[in-house]
Amino acid sequence: MDTLQQVTLIMPSNTNFSIINKTKSKLPRLPFLSIKDAIVGPEYELSVSCISAQTQKKLNKTYRQKDTTTNILSFPLSKNSGEITFDLKKVEKDCPNFKMNYSTFLKFLFIHGLLHLKGYEHSATMERQEKKYLKQFS
Repeated sequence: MDTLQQVTLIMPSNTNFSIINKTKSKLPRLPFLSIKDAIVGPEYELSVSCISAQTQKKLNKTYRQKDTTTNILSFPLSKNSGEITFDLKKVEKDCPNFKMNYSTFLKFLFIHGLLHLKGYEHSATMERQEKKYLKQFS
């Protein structure tokens, strides 16, 4: 396994939310908790992990049968809990393709992942929700 710096962002103790950055990539300051609460609710238990491309690729292959890394994966664990993983280097690489800066694209992907956890599939309805929340948190 890579020798990686692990950083856990401290959240208020009454939240059901954690972020762990196991990479050397910088995680921008975004209103992660507010976005999470707005989309899936304050009672939803969510963990976010920023992991290496190699680890993300393994997860993508195991769960989606795609032998490549991806910028985000969402894993519903139960009706009220889930996990999101990011490959931050892939996020940074992909952001110009979406005409967004790194911070905005990461926020967009977080919203996208939360909507999947809420049960949305790729559709025009999901895109409208993404735009609504992106505007709300800009």
